[in-house]
Amino acid sequence: MQKMWWWFLVLISFSNAFGQTDMRKKAFVFPIESDKSYVSLEAQLMKPLKAFTICLHVYTELASTRGYSIFSYATKKQANEILIFWSKDKGYSFSVGGTEVLFKAPEITLAPVHICTSWESTSGIAELWVDGKPMVRKSLKKGYSVGTEASIILGQEQDSFAGSFEENQSLVGDIGDVNMWDFVLSPDEINIVYVGGTLSPNVLNWRALTYEAQGEVFTKPQLWS
Repeated sequence: MQKMWWWFLVLISFSNAFGQTDMRKKAFVFPIESDKSYVSLEAQLMKPLKAFTICLHVYTELASTRGYSIFSYATKKQANEILIFWSKDKGYSFSVGGTEVLFKAPEITLAPVHICTSWESTSGIAELWVDGKPMVRKSLKKGYSVGTEASIILGQEQDSFAGSFEENQSLVGDIGDVNMWDFVLSPDEINIVYVGGTLSPNVLNWRALTYEAQGEVFTKPQLWS
């Protein structure tokens, strides 16, 4: 009995060391421009990705001022394995395997924005949804596979694996509800996520998030419903 109790304590300690946090109704806040503030996320990936969907909320005043990184997924072979980036003059930039497509942005407003991006290898179709509305589909990296040994960063763009950040690409603002699936969500499913529903994300789950924050990053209540 004593031995079983000892193992129980070991398992509890291990769970706490590598535990998951329920981030429901919370957001990461990046209050200042910096090349040292970021959040690193740990994903549940067992094999290369042939498809994915990423959804999140972002709230910033930077859109009319400069570009900023929204979601950066790097491997040792490719810094822009997956990148969602706002470009002041171009709109939303979405990269897979280092190749970029651009989506013209809807009218810029100073309000929280909900974004979903998806991609599938078989067709190469890339999609971007902004506040529940789809942009025109694009073609991107047909036949490609996204690597699994990834560094996933919020708040900065990675120009090398887990590093080479630039202050003028950093996010200043809030980000939350970051979820990722290893398949393409249907339009109906994206609308469910947009209105606050949950669809059991299996790569990144905001309600069971493993992360590490560095620098000036704070966890605060969300400013969106």
